[in-house]
Amino acid sequence: MSETPRTDQMEKLAYWFNDDMTPVCESRFVRSLERELNAANAIIRQQQLLNEENLRLQDRIKRLDEALAWYETKVSDCNRQGPEGDAARDALAKDYGRKAKEAKP
Repeated sequence: MSETPRTDQMEKLAYWFNDDMTPVCESRFVRSLERELNAANAIIRQQQLLNEENLRLQDRIKRLDEALAWYETKVSDCNRQGPEGDAARDALAKDYGRKAKEAKP
């Protein structure tokens, strides 16, 4: 089977110039192929944009996870200090907020 069955079918119906070597296809057929090609290219471009956005979001999630792990480690250290660690925890909360903002794209 041919890779281009529709074109092959239309070629049988094409007009031929006098030299019997130059087929001319119907413009309606060629336009339909062009519309299909444009639609396929639009889908490909959209998929590429979605892939880029997905990578950007995965990177942001990774940065937020790192900031959260840092914060949880520091809070754990402050909890070992007991009640005197309250001020340190408050400072850490501010630092975590700053780190989370830095993790934004």
